[in-house]
Amino acid sequence: MAALPDPLWRPFPGLSDYAGTVAAMEAHVERMAAGAAAEEIWLVEHPPLLTAGTSADPAELLAPGRFPVHPVGRGGRFTYHGPGQRVVYPMLDLGRRGRDVRRYVAALEAWAVAALSDCGIEAGISEAGTGIWVETAEGLRKIGAIGVRVRRWISFHGLALNVTTDLGHYDAIVPCGIAAFGVTRAADLAPDVTMARVDAALRLNLPVLMHSLSAPEPPRIKTLEAHPDCR
Repeated sequence: MAALPDPLWRPFPGLSDYAGTVAAMEAHVERMAAGAAAEEIWLVEHPPLLTAGTSADPAELLAPGRFPVHPVGRGGRFTYHGPGQRVVYPMLDLGRRGRDVRRYVAALEAWAVAALSDCGIEAGISEAGTGIWVETAEGLRKIGAIGVRVRRWISFHGLALNVTTDLGHYDAIVPCGIAAFGVTRAADLAPDVTMARVDAALRLNLPVLMHSLSAPEPPRIKTLEAHPDCR
């Protein structure tokens, strides 16, 4: 089989309205399913808001009314989006890239870990919960969230990495339902980390994502220990 071309890389300047972005993403997915559009990866920032995935627990919304809440069809619980957070929406044809959602999630994890490594940040996965994690002086912290949806084997929603995010905004929720561990951001872990640098690292490491989808074995990702006394 001939190698598939890389997806179109589309960064969006400024802050993107969440509802409008999701509507545009879903429309693009429909065009892809009809064979009328190519794979794309969108990079956006949103104004401050919360999303409620299909497993969201109302008890984990700690400050109702502080931020707009958007119910979404992706998996997961409450997540935060806001300025300084890189949100990545890959719309990929998994029908031609393996038809394996678990492999796709692992590929996203490997991609994010590789990009953060290029920014001087050692990250991995953890049994503490889904997403991207780092070890800090304060213990295990979450730096990135993953929530995906697949329709007719086209992926959408995706990955969010905290770069210069206002971490105080996370006080509005129990992030992704994980109460025992905090969140962190790239700017506090490595000098001179900017959104532009993270974007460049993501693009440079795009082959990690694409190769992980088609490799004979799932990607190997460092697993960070979730200390029993923190559970």
